[in-house]
Amino acid sequence: LALALALLLLGLVSLLILTGSIGLVQDPLFCVFVVFSFVSAVDLLIALEEDGIISGITELYVREGDPHLRTAHGLLTCYWDGTVHYGLSLAMAGAAGLRKSYRGLGLFWLGSLLMSAVVFLLGNLIGKYSPELSPSFLLNLPYLLLLTWAGLRLFQQPRALPSLSPEKIAEEQRKPLYRRPQDLLLILILILTAAFTFFRGMVVLDCPADSCFDYTYLHEPYLRDPVGYPKVQMLIYLFYLLPFLLLAIYGLALPGCSWLPDWSLVFAGGVAQ
Repeated sequence: LALALALLLLGLVSLLILTGSIGLVQDPLFCVFVVFSFVSAVDLLIALEEDGIISGITELYVREGDPHLRTAHGLLTCYWDGTVHYGLSLAMAGAAGLRKSYRGLGLFWLGSLLMSAVVFLLGNLIGKYSPELSPSFLLNLPYLLLLTWAGLRLFQQPRALPSLSPEKIAEEQRKPLYRRPQDLLLILILILTAAFTFFRGMVVLDCPADSCFDYTYLHEPYLRDPVGYPKVQMLIYLFYLLPFLLLAIYGLALPGCSWLPDWSLVFAGGVAQ
């Protein structure tokens, strides 16, 4: 119990220290980050209790309200939310209080939270645990709406000024691809990633090829798990990540796409979770 209370209070204490109570009401996203940091702390408590480290705090809620959190996917989602998202929320809240830029962190946080929430919710709807859904499932709708609003606010924030002059940037962008080895290496990595993403999408769509069958049973049998989460994850990769990878290849081959840095951070967060 002492550990649980310490974890819940850590966020508030950290925010007070980081911000010094200055400018807290200037940025409405500060309140959003405080709310999400509390949710992340609760998820960490759920994960710790499911692993037997603590007891008697979240058992009733998990048993009656959200038993899906006891799956392997749900447990690791709680750990990710309780560590990575918790740290990002505190860092951004501190930056907001000190009136510093947090746009990059925010876009990564947005992508990670969106992917985590969408995969978990859709997996609950189509997986083998769908008959166990309770009315508390509807509480996720305000959560998604708040996250969407926060994402729109993040995209509206001004971007950080580049460290290079406009003339230097234009000079670098005029170089042919073979004179930009870093971009060329990234393109090769993205091509391989796109091919692997397409292959895994075909696996969860029950591709009859022997290579798909062998890959599933020898390397990633989890893709056949009836809980639904892996199938949703791979389909999101197939229909959303794969097109972005192709667009990113285009953006690297023909530089100057202003949308690429922002959306790269969003998709990086989504893939990282």
